[in-house]
Amino acid sequence: MWGETLRSFFEIALELTVLFVFISFAISALQGFIPYEKIEKLISGRNKAWGAAAAIVFAFITPFCSCSTIPVVVNMLKKKMPFGIVMIFLFASPVLDPTILTIMGVVLGWKVTLIYTLVTVFFSITVGLILEALGFEKYVKNVMMSGYSEEEKKFSLKGAMKETLQLIRSVYPYLIIGAAVGAVIHGLVPTEWISGFFGRDHWWLIPIAAIIGVPLYIRLSSMIPISQILILKGMALGPVMAMMISSAGASLPEVVLLKSIFKKELVFIFVLSVISMSTVSGFIFYLV
Repeated sequence: MWGETLRSFFEIALELTVLFVFISFAISALQGFIPYEKIEKLISGRNKAWGAAAAIVFAFITPFCSCSTIPVVVNMLKKKMPFGIVMIFLFASPVLDPTILTIMGVVLGWKVTLIYTLVTVFFSITVGLILEALGFEKYVKNVMMSGYSEEEKKFSLKGAMKETLQLIRSVYPYLIIGAAVGAVIHGLVPTEWISGFFGRDHWWLIPIAAIIGVPLYIRLSSMIPISQILILKGMALGPVMAMMISSAGASLPEVVLLKSIFKKELVFIFVLSVISMSTVSGFIFYLV
């Protein structure tokens, strides 16, 4: 049994390593061709549609985890960017990592990845604009930002390799942790137990998964291999995706950091919005 677990771990780890290194380098190389200044102008403009689209693009091309997003959000608020557009970026950035989405497509399938992307984009835009319309901007604290700098991106092979190494140091360990957890589940947890308790008929697991995903802080990079094994073992796609979105979109460390820039009312609404988005997304996958 342990031999099967180790074999499964090395197979998953090898597959993810090859994918991660190749995709990370390709995306880092492409960063030099992205017109950041034009995107920032669109985000700062008065046209809500273009601003929302630019915020999604910016969220997609900035491979940050939920905690790393906070300094960028503070910088956007400092520049007086529209509150709704800033919130769109805050919701979308942790869940739309280009490297992880590509790996998700290879591991979980492109149909799942496409639905995941469309759902998270739709809810990020919708919730962000609703919060602005309801006047939640008044719950933003006047925070000065430090320790964040914007560097001009220019293409270079050396720069792409440097960014790839940085991504490996910051993200790759979580992929390996996910591979280890997935291998243990694959080798030690009976398929009948997972399919019996977490199968398709148990729709009520979706909101529970969305709620427990926040304190668990399972990064999106770790959830990919874990999700793959859970789905292969018979767990329904709905609760898996609900937990994935909530844990990536509103981790406990991020909520603590948000308290330094948002008042408690906005922090509560942010967490509630992510849980709601995760729950509805889970039901969409449940019906697919």
